[in-house]
Amino acid sequence: MTAPTRVHAFTDDALADHDAVELARLVRTGDLSAAEVEAAAVARLRQVAPTLQAMAYEAYDSPRRAADGSGLLHGVPTLLKDNTDLLGMPTNHGSEAIRAQPAKRDGRYATQFLSSGVTVLGKSRMPEFGLNATTEFRSGPPTLNPWNARYSVGASSGGAAALVAAGAVPIAHANDGGGSIRIPAAAAGLVGLKPSRGRHVDGETARTLPINMVSEGVLTRTVRDTATFHAALERHWRNPALPPLGLVEGPARRRLRVAMIMESVTDAVVDTPTKAAVERTATFLEEQGHTVEPVPIPVDARFVDDFLTYWGLLAFLAGNLGRLTIDRTLDTSLLDGLTDGLRREFTAGGWRRTPAALHRLRRAAAAYAAVFDHHDVVLCPVVAGVTPQLGHLSPNVPFDDLVDRLRRHVAFTPLQNITGAPAISLPMAISEEGLPIGVQLSAAYGDERTLLELAYALEEQSPWPRITASEMPSPAPGAGSAPSRRTRPDPRSAAGRAG
Repeated sequence: MTAPTRVHAFTDDALADHDAVELARLVRTGDLSAAEVEAAAVARLRQVAPTLQAMAYEAYDSPRRAADGSGLLHGVPTLLKDNTDLLGMPTNHGSEAIRAQPAKRDGRYATQFLSSGVTVLGKSRMPEFGLNATTEFRSGPPTLNPWNARYSVGASSGGAAALVAAGAVPIAHANDGGGSIRIPAAAAGLVGLKPSRGRHVDGETARTLPINMVSEGVLTRTVRDTATFHAALERHWRNPALPPLGLVEGPARRRLRVAMIMESVTDAVVDTPTKAAVERTATFLEEQGHTVEPVPIPVDARFVDDFLTYWGLLAFLAGNLGRLTIDRTLDTSLLDGLTDGLRREFTAGGWRRTPAALHRLRRAAAAYAAVFDHHDVVLCPVVAGVTPQLGHLSPNVPFDDLVDRLRRHVAFTPLQNITGAPAISLPMAISEEGLPIGVQLSAAYGDERTLLELAYALEEQSPWPRITASEMPSPAPGAGSAPSRRTRPDPRSAAGRAG
């Protein structure tokens, strides 16, 4: 059966179209019970997850609930990504080459995640080891974009993005090692903050990396959900090496110096809708009183090749040492084309380039930090174009072609992973095909507060597109448009039902 073009689960139940903060408030005041909210989320997941192919593991009958009601998001239903251990649930890292048993204990980060008070209903899908920029697989069905089921929902936190955008849950765990929070946020019309390196407890894999590129976070539909989540985790543990974040509750009055970068580290050409979305965001920022000026990209041309060398090292470690470090069931004959191609290229000669590549990548942090000597924020695209159709970035595409396509698409996000700086994707426009377009803001290391304050201001000035809108905003000619708020249609009407 052909999947409907648009898929969502918003209806007149306990979840309604509330965000996580509002649901937590309703549970706290007794207007809703945590059990009512949980049941509504399970019903929605059962409705849309099979169509979207977004669940890696279902724990609907045995969810993991918070031990007490102290968390800021107590009673809010959510999902954990399939690369983080949680007691009783398997962790397969998105790979068909692994058949993991249920975890025997909570992972390091999972403990902090649970401290927010959320209820975990299962695990969301991701591509193999998080290496791809689309949630597609060697032989399994792809995860679909709920805005248009023919298109990619990005990656690696693709399952989480699909289910939050579709309204099955208001918030879901995500992590980012090369754009894996920001890319699916851009594809699915969500808010996606990659926090500074070390802002939260590092997971087991991140602690072993030569350069720790991984930051933990969430995908949400509102800025305040993202801000509240990060404030909640800081109550559990705060990195003393970083300035405290606290609860950011709205825009700031200060005026900022914004650097706009339209050049990519890969020399990719930014498509017209994405360029228009960035430029319109710059106009919004100027209207708010900020100064925006173009600046050149702050790293040299070798950055992308060095990053790919490092990506190859990670694929090599996963494939060749995975039985010891990931799961003993790993069968290398079942690795997908991207993982296998990266590790083979590394074995064939990439290893010789690794020491120099790692040295240059570590130096990139200083070059990027220098931008903030004269500017407060960097504005740029998330990716070089509107999310592609399914199949364009499939791991079954011939390896050399796939790597070339990834270089042209994932052209902006890796820089903040290597440097450790925070960055946020905001849904600032809609393409002519009705697909969201994300725009990225990044700040100096440790300065998530500025990003959240700006995000609040942009959300007020140009509210995010809504998947339930029966009439989408009209895009600018040949480009993306700044969306306007629409009232959610009656869920009992044709416009309010899935598809």
